[in-house]
Amino acid sequence: MSGLADDLKLLGDRTRLLMLSLLKEREWCVCEFVEIFDISQPAISQHLRKLRSKGIVKEQKRGQWVHYSLNVADKPHIQAVLQLTPDASTILAMLNKTQVTACCEILH
Repeated sequence: MSGLADDLKLLGDRTRLLMLSLLKEREWCVCEFVEIFDISQPAISQHLRKLRSKGIVKEQKRGQWVHYSLNVADKPHIQAVLQLTPDASTILAMLNKTQVTACCEILH
């Protein structure tokens, strides 16, 4: 039960919940999250580090950028919560982000 409580506690943070909701549809780069949430790269990385430490997300390094994807196949409680969250276009509209420019893609 303590593992379940710890997982759900991580979802109690609005930014982390929104990140996971975005990750339902595709992987995202740290640089995209910086633009979406208008917070610093270290702050984004801290949120993602917490999610990664519980195995909720996985990372893939590509050059200097790190891309994240969901890793919840063995976490039905998180899957259930994410089914209730809006899709990426709704979230981006909520945050007044019409287009996200990935700096990691511009450099390639």
